[in-house]
Amino acid sequence: MKSNLLKTSFFALSAFLAFSCSSDDDSTDTPTDPLEFNKSAVIENYANLVLANYTDAMTDAQDLETAINTFVTDPTEANFEASKSAWLDARESYGTTEAFRFADGPIDSGDTEEIEGLLNSWPLDEAYIDYVAGDENAGIINHTEDFPTLTKELLATQNGEGGEENVSVGYHAIEFLLWGQDLTDPSENLAGQREYTDYTTGINADRRSEYLALCADLLTDNLQVMIDQWSGDYKNTFLGLDDDVALDNMISSIAELSRSELAIERMAVALENQDQEDEHSCFSDNTHRDIRLNLEGILNVYSGSYGSVNGPSLEDLIADTDEALATELTSLLNAAVTAVDNTSIPFDLAIAEGPSSTEGAKVQAAVQALVSFGDKLLEGRVALGLN
Repeated sequence: MKSNLLKTSFFALSAFLAFSCSSDDDSTDTPTDPLEFNKSAVIENYANLVLANYTDAMTDAQDLETAINTFVTDPTEANFEASKSAWLDARESYGTTEAFRFADGPIDSGDTEEIEGLLNSWPLDEAYIDYVAGDENAGIINHTEDFPTLTKELLATQNGEGGEENVSVGYHAIEFLLWGQDLTDPSENLAGQREYTDYTTGINADRRSEYLALCADLLTDNLQVMIDQWSGDYKNTFLGLDDDVALDNMISSIAELSRSELAIERMAVALENQDQEDEHSCFSDNTHRDIRLNLEGILNVYSGSYGSVNGPSLEDLIADTDEALATELTSLLNAAVTAVDNTSIPFDLAIAEGPSSTEGAKVQAAVQALVSFGDKLLEGRVALGLN
């Protein structure tokens, strides 16, 4: 966490010097209000942070596509395991980008609002894609008469067709194609046990390989849309917004992710149902990383820091206007990190015995900590005078 006191002093001084050293006393372009100066700097830093994160996600997705194409060309067990490792790596950089949702940005609004669903839709009905236990003929892969030719366009248009769980593409479609169903008891601490031979001697092995490669190609296509938006058209739109609108979007988005999407949809629902099918990454047992990465993304946006991007932040602005609120938010965010880290790994083990169990209580504590931070963060809008 960056030092609020040091950064507050720096940016207040910078704003003062920018005003007092101006050679044009009649200029209306030079900011005269330190808070207004800070607002613009925070917004620009956020745009840089978003682009850097999506760029990393693209790099890792390209590595995943390369690994999958290598496996499809040479379907060995070693190449299969390499593809799984590449998927896990790709989730690391994508997981933090979830903090850019709910901000009226291109990931889930406007002309590109379908992109989020094409990248990260869940939960998915496995039988919509491929065979499942009890039905070896299930899925688009095995319905050769209905879908004689597989293309990226076909798979994209089938995403969500007939129901939101009819997920055909994205990270979790690839996850299922690599791991298969997780049919083991949580106590066994095992992910899905799909064999690489599904791509060599299995029924419709060639179509399964083709489907997997198309999904990987679509993944990079859709991430490129995000990069194009945040380096071009949408970045210009975002930087052109009224400062208060842009800041409200930023605050509201990470508050929504913390208090609703992450805490309730991704954690509390799975705990209440005691069902690993409700996990975010249920096939690979990677949900614990999804949760931690989503929270890390919230922290990144709040602190204005990601990788080499490190600048003025929401944390700084709130500290400038309401030091007591900033202190409370820091405490709540630290408490959320601690509570999430206390939950068991893998997540299906944490939820297996329900809310009344020892492990379930830890999940509940994490849920409450995330809700508390998100609720309190919304007070930052008042502190900053956002309408």
